[in-house]
Amino acid sequence: MVTEFLGKQLSGPFTIPSGIVTTTPSIIQRVIDTMPEVGVITTKSIGLSPRAGYREPVYSQYAPGCFVNAVGLTNPGVEEAFLGLSGLSIPEDRFLLVSIFGGSVDEFVAVARRLAPVADGLELNLSCPHAKGYGMAMGQDPQMVREVVAAVCEAVDVPVIPKLTPNVDDIAVIGRAALEGGAAALCAINTAGPGYTDSHGHAVLSNGLGGMSGKGILPITLKAIKNLRAETELPIIGCGGLSSAADCEAALDCGANILGIGSGLSGMNTAAMHQYFRALANDLAEGTHIAGRQTRYDLDMAFKPYTVAANETVCEDISIITLDGDLDIQAGEYVFVWIPGVGEKPFSCLTHNPVRLAVINVGEFTEHCCNLKIGDAVYLRGPHGVAVTPPEGAHIVCVAGGTGLAAVYQIAEDFGSAAQPVDIFVGARTADRLYFRDACDRVGRVTIATDDGSAGFKGRISEALEAFLSAQTPTALSRMVFYNCGPEAMIHASESVQRQYVGANQIFSAIDYLTKCGVGICGACASPDGRRICVDGPFIAQEIVS
Repeated sequence: MVTEFLGKQLSGPFTIPSGIVTTTPSIIQRVIDTMPEVGVITTKSIGLSPRAGYREPVYSQYAPGCFVNAVGLTNPGVEEAFLGLSGLSIPEDRFLLVSIFGGSVDEFVAVARRLAPVADGLELNLSCPHAKGYGMAMGQDPQMVREVVAAVCEAVDVPVIPKLTPNVDDIAVIGRAALEGGAAALCAINTAGPGYTDSHGHAVLSNGLGGMSGKGILPITLKAIKNLRAETELPIIGCGGLSSAADCEAALDCGANILGIGSGLSGMNTAAMHQYFRALANDLAEGTHIAGRQTRYDLDMAFKPYTVAANETVCEDISIITLDGDLDIQAGEYVFVWIPGVGEKPFSCLTHNPVRLAVINVGEFTEHCCNLKIGDAVYLRGPHGVAVTPPEGAHIVCVAGGTGLAAVYQIAEDFGSAAQPVDIFVGARTADRLYFRDACDRVGRVTIATDDGSAGFKGRISEALEAFLSAQTPTALSRMVFYNCGPEAMIHASESVQRQYVGANQIFSAIDYLTKCGVGICGACASPDGRRICVDGPFIAQEIVS
């Protein structure tokens, strides 16, 4: 579907709104390379300085297809963003819309000047409803909107597109101010609210309040587009609650030129998202209604309560937490552990009946977990991720370091047999950091490597793996499937050894990338090739380039 937008002939009429999915250079490049329907590529909002944003939870579902979020304008800062965006390969039929924010006119101008050289246009975030001093705080004042837009337009030579908030009495007033400032187009709307979600008597979002998105705000979006269209003939990017062909047709009828699909992508892995945009473009071209059926209204983000039944100290910074219940979880999947007021983090379950968690103290949340007492309350959501499916008759080899053992233990337990036992390679700095050794011996053949030689092989786990693989026959190697989990350096070293003996399609790795939302929306867990670990993994195979 060829779409004209601000002087460019684009490959498609869709965008993914700022802050959703296309939040890192690797994901952006993957979308560019594989999803031509997304003609406008919108980045996350970039500010002058790096900003950590809010602690997890940052995304909460309050009804099917309806969400609140409070990420907190997380971004790497203008300099790192410039480097990342400079490395993109963007064809002529795409429009790179770089979203920016600032706490003052001067900040907006500074960020705009730095990023304009790598942008086809700049989106001004004048609408974020949950970051104090930014976004909506400025975007509700027509005079401020006019001043910011005018200053940025004066400073750069690319189109400027303000993103407007619905949280005003009359969005047309704000739209007129933006147009008077020199806007080349308008984007409407950002999230509504803010709103509040509760679970078991506690605020879900760490910020308490968050912007409302998804199906529930579609009527607000359509009203805003219609009111803005009455003010101008310039292009309008319409977003907020769109997920089906019917939604898109309604937005087009109201005056939208580009269609933003955001929260409707929740829960979709990369392959599903590719299929979805292709189906949605076909729906609009053929008058069909297929794509909307792919929206994940069955997404389960509810929390289940547990209490701590035991807390076993392995060493000064490693603990095994046992909870008072079980969980239906398949090998390879993971859960989020939520402690209200402290935060939320993803964990593989060491066992599922009862639920056991291996915790290494690496920060505020894990320190709190290590200090949990019997009877303390914790909450789990999930399982999330993709279960592993080893080929029939495969010889499974698991390689683990740190808490990675939790991710591979169930694989060994579920898929090993007396006829074909699983080989488990476990690495640690010292013997006192090893855990669950007897249980591992019961489900597979265990090889231990410690850096200091205090247990098993002296050296790196990758070195022990090299010794093992070098002794295998070609037939034996052809039947092996590898599941690696642990710190990034260990994974890469193990993969390097494995690739000397087997094909890339036999190697699946789960690296400890940061994972926030768990449903593929925030992009925090982007892999270097642009897949999102939370929905495409956690175990992902190296892609084969033909």
